[in-house]
Amino acid sequence: MEKLLLIGIDTRAMINSALQLDFELFSTSYFSTSDTQTIKNQKIILNEKNGESCGEFEDQFNNIDILEFSKEYLDEVDYVIPISGVSPSDFSKEHKRKILGTTEVGDIENKFKFFKKIKNEFLTPMTFRLSDIDEAFEISKSHPDNQFILKPIQGSGGYNINLLDNAKDLQFDDSEFILQEYVTGINVSSSILSTGSEAKTITNSRLLTEDDFGKCNSFIYVGNILPLTNESIMADVNDMTNIINEMNETSEKLANKFNLIGSNGVDYILNENGLYIIELNARLQGTFECVERTLGINMLDAHIKSCQGEIIDVPEPKCYSYKKIVYSPTRMKYEKIDLDNIYDLPHIGSITEKSEPLLTIIDSDEDFKKLYEKVELSSKKVNSKAKLCQLDIE
Repeated sequence: MEKLLLIGIDTRAMINSALQLDFELFSTSYFSTSDTQTIKNQKIILNEKNGESCGEFEDQFNNIDILEFSKEYLDEVDYVIPISGVSPSDFSKEHKRKILGTTEVGDIENKFKFFKKIKNEFLTPMTFRLSDIDEAFEISKSHPDNQFILKPIQGSGGYNINLLDNAKDLQFDDSEFILQEYVTGINVSSSILSTGSEAKTITNSRLLTEDDFGKCNSFIYVGNILPLTNESIMADVNDMTNIINEMNETSEKLANKFNLIGSNGVDYILNENGLYIIELNARLQGTFECVERTLGINMLDAHIKSCQGEIIDVPEPKCYSYKKIVYSPTRMKYEKIDLDNIYDLPHIGSITEKSEPLLTIIDSDEDFKKLYEKVELSSKKVNSKAKLCQLDIE
């Protein structure tokens, strides 16, 4: 039996899918959610304990550490699937050859190189590479009719993105940033399967950030709703059919341009000017479980098959699916929450810091309105419970 390693921040969902396939399974993850299935070959960095803090993810997670932690597995397995948090660029040449997925990602993960490669073919925000913060303000003065944001030159999840007006005290240190035109509009996303020579968009979704839930100008990823329809886009939009067709065509062109392999995603912002390309994610996406629910497929199997040259027949959507990450409203000690649609659960008694990811709500229904109301009600219950379990007066 061939050996497969899943490696990344959180492998729970992928383990569930992999256990339905014919592999000896290995997993290395940062998070230790209590609902992650236990398998024989499993390494977890964050050891959650009763009464101990899980800390702040951005300060503690290091992609190189997780690779070093996995070295024994990397030497043993036949295949590796990196998930969010670990880049193919981080692997040694020997281990990189085992990756199922796109391995040449330098011109994708480096946002300046990415936009430089696509700006003459697609609609993109103005993007500049910076040497210091003063240069950002000089560029902004040259474009008085535009607002700008600062982004790390590499990164995902919407972290460390700031409006330029709010970044006067930003310390560059050794980090590199880009300055990008701030495009307002509706966040949407495509999920693609690619073989390197052929690509197919399997679904589109409404992408959600904290800005959609009242935290203005916060770009942190919260979740997705799919498939994308006049209802799920949650905005007054004309001609959804043409928008979806354009998303499909553009996403497939990008997949072919960058020779993508496996499951990949494209993030857009839609406004009156059209579809702006914001990011290309050359890996399995956060929509993983929603795609499985809506299409009734094993997403990991679809990814592996496309890496081996076969794109599955994509079924018609059978329902809506909604994923929402809840970030803790307070510093709290986790107690059991009696809901049937929550996942990525902390261990009982562990401490989650304020604004850190607490858990994920995932649900599905044929009726969009019922689904949205159920997920939002669950979100309110989780936040209320977190406040009841608050440890400090803030």
